[in-house]
Amino acid sequence: MRATQYHLDLVADEVALRVLGGAGFRIVSEESGVTGSGEFTVVVDPIDGSTNCDRGVPFYATSLAVLRGEELVAGLVMNQADGTVFEAQKTSGATRDGVPIRVSAQTDVDESIISFSGLPSRHLGWAQSRSMGAASLEICLVADGSFDVYCVANRSSLNPWDYLAGLLILREAGGVAGDYLGEELETSAAVVRHPLFCSTSELFAFMIGVGQV
Repeated sequence: MRATQYHLDLVADEVALRVLGGAGFRIVSEESGVTGSGEFTVVVDPIDGSTNCDRGVPFYATSLAVLRGEELVAGLVMNQADGTVFEAQKTSGATRDGVPIRVSAQTDVDESIISFSGLPSRHLGWAQSRSMGAASLEICLVADGSFDVYCVANRSSLNPWDYLAGLLILREAGGVAGDYLGEELETSAAVVRHPLFCSTSELFAFMIGVGQV
């Protein structure tokens, strides 16, 4: 990690703590851990894709997930490079820049575009693959139908601040998500998970059936 990259993370975290703490939220941040108290917890990744940000790759985001207790109730992911905003509230649907979104109807892996965190150790016959470097945005691209699957690969994992906001956005857009090891994804604890995000139950069943690639 370059020093400039870490500096960006710290500056963004300081702003997030000031704004969210001032609004009375308990905060769980990738950079600073747990801060404050309150009925609602915001799990925040101030810059998801900080390497992209530091290198000038226009694909990095701020991710905010709101929990009441351990119930995920709202999520927002903003691509800070172009201003695109994905958001959702539980039972209210998901949007991209205010326009409702929906997952693709793809059911066949051999016609799917799959995005990965980590490098897969084997090929399952997908049509194309991507690895974009910002989990929250990649999950949102499954939610809006651009991708069909986003998953961790080859024993890699994600933290809650990486995926929670995207998780709700995907679910509200009609997608299916779970953990390869059967762990609960809705958590504000700083524990790693092995999540899988799919546009359809058919793709989810296939990916779970073959195990982590």
